Amino acid sequence: MPALPALIYFVSFAASSVCAGLLVRSYLRNRTPLLLWSAACFVFLALNSILVILDFLVFVDLDLGVIRLGLTLAGVLALLYGFIWEVD
Repeated sequence: MPALPALIYFVSFAASSVCAGLLVRSYLRNRTPLLLWSAACFVFLALNSILVILDFLVFVDLDLGVIRLGLTLAGVLALLYGFIWEVD
């Protein structure tokens, strides 16, 4: 298992998870709809990062690319929904 790609995948997961956690915490305090949709986006991106780790480091013979793209699309669509319909 190459060390540098594994480190990069883990840092990506950690950054997405920290951002999602901070956004969820801020949403629970303020109840601003845009924070909810931003948190949802980063939750989906963190799930995508977990699947990247599983796809490239654990299940090498299995292609999880379609599922990863679906999670990324769900995250971007959640953020786009928040930008378009929830901003006053």
